[in-house]
Amino acid sequence: MKFIVAILAVVAVVAAQDLYTNKYDNIDVDEILKSDRLFKNYYQCLTEEGRCTSEGNELKRILPEALETNCAKCSTKQRATAVKAFGYLSVNRAEEWKTLRTKFDPEGKYIEQYREEAEKNGIKL
Repeated sequence: MKFIVAILAVVAVVAAQDLYTNKYDNIDVDEILKSDRLFKNYYQCLTEEGRCTSEGNELKRILPEALETNCAKCSTKQRATAVKAFGYLSVNRAEEWKTLRTKFDPEGKYIEQYREEAEKNGIKL
């Protein structure tokens, strides 16, 4: 029995290592989305029209994989933040949302992976 518990503990540690870093999980995403200045900085980073902060570089690095894998390495908090950001952008920053979707999801296949979860949270993508 102790052996099984030990194996499960090892599996849990290995699985946790496969998640994206939680280093930036406490960033106030609402503040970024609602601030023209902050949003513009992240937007220009993602569209390669401006410089990136360390947070922006990390987002730009993991975003393609996260979209492709339906956020398989995302924590629950990261996934909820992504859905929230997608919803906010689709309603409040439609032009920028369109540009980002064209850049990161030109075929529109990844957005479908998030549509159901977004709708559960009252967000229309």
